[in-house]
Amino acid sequence: MIIGVLKEIKDNENRVGLTPEGSRSLIAAGHSVLVEHDAGAGSGFANEGYELAGARISADAKTICTAAGLIVKIKEPLPLEYGLFKPGQIIFTFFHFASSRRLTQAMIDTGAICVGYETVQTAEGRLPLLAPMSEIAGKMAPLMAFFCLAKTAGGKGVLACPVARVPGARFVILGGGTAGQAAASIATGMGAEVAILDRDAAQIDRLKKRFPAATCELATTDAIEKFVAAADVLIGCVHAPGAQAPRLVSRELVSRMEPGSVIVDIAIDQGGCIETSRPTTHAHPTYVEEGVVHYCVSNMPGIFPHTATLAITGATLPYLLQLANDGLGAFKNAELLRGLNIYKGEITHHAVAQAFGLTWQDGRKLLEK
Repeated sequence: MIIGVLKEIKDNENRVGLTPEGSRSLIAAGHSVLVEHDAGAGSGFANEGYELAGARISADAKTICTAAGLIVKIKEPLPLEYGLFKPGQIIFTFFHFASSRRLTQAMIDTGAICVGYETVQTAEGRLPLLAPMSEIAGKMAPLMAFFCLAKTAGGKGVLACPVARVPGARFVILGGGTAGQAAASIATGMGAEVAILDRDAAQIDRLKKRFPAATCELATTDAIEKFVAAADVLIGCVHAPGAQAPRLVSRELVSRMEPGSVIVDIAIDQGGCIETSRPTTHAHPTYVEEGVVHYCVSNMPGIFPHTATLAITGATLPYLLQLANDGLGAFKNAELLRGLNIYKGEITHHAVAQAFGLTWQDGRKLLEK
């Protein structure tokens, strides 16, 4: 199979979907790899590295998409890319369809086969391709909040970590999964006052053992209202595979936060878990709503591309090899089947269809036709 690697065009997105070493593995398995010129440059992977691995460098994305049966990316296709894809082509990337009806319809119209990193899921419920990026975004969130709390950044001028007898900032983290735990590890390391809210009682018990200095409580309506209203920093880490993120914090509750407080909504890829959240970019990362500084960048790990690329491609390569080796037969792997979002014009993920009130089809049955 010919595998195409496209250069990302999203604002300040410097990650790449495949490393030279990953290219070498695919070529050793008998496949061909086409890499768009300078696709890996932002991550520290030069064209020459891909060529030494046996890949070919192509000047433009259109040539690659015309030739390739399998396209690997990092972020969801943008409007300029919609016309590149062809029927039956497999596209393997983060899609986050539930946040965009336009993207969903565009990919339906291509007739392509869309496999979302964020919905590849194990039988135990783990999200092995989302996890490394969630960890990076989670660890970034308190650091971004640290900066946004500065008076010069529009914040209230509270230092996140304690100094002398002055306590550190009050952090509230919604969601105790991979991103939430990563955020808590950094925030508690700063010496901040940390509260973690989650809806799973068993997870609360695990969080208490891992973060004994933090307050860990069930995310009831009352608890959310109590902790958020008093927070200096609110970090949203809520995730439901393939679905729109649940809106757990209303505009009215945001308005009760002190002016200059900070919100970092990691869930913005799936629409955000806070009513006042809207996507921002690394070029313009923040805005103020209800007196609160919002940081809602939809590709947070993109500014640490070397680390992020190594982390994500280490996770995706086994699945990528399976897709290249077996084609449609790869979906016998239940984990990849769960990652199938759109198949030749049909939505195959219930949560994606539900986000827009559309119909969906059982991917397994479509593959059997």
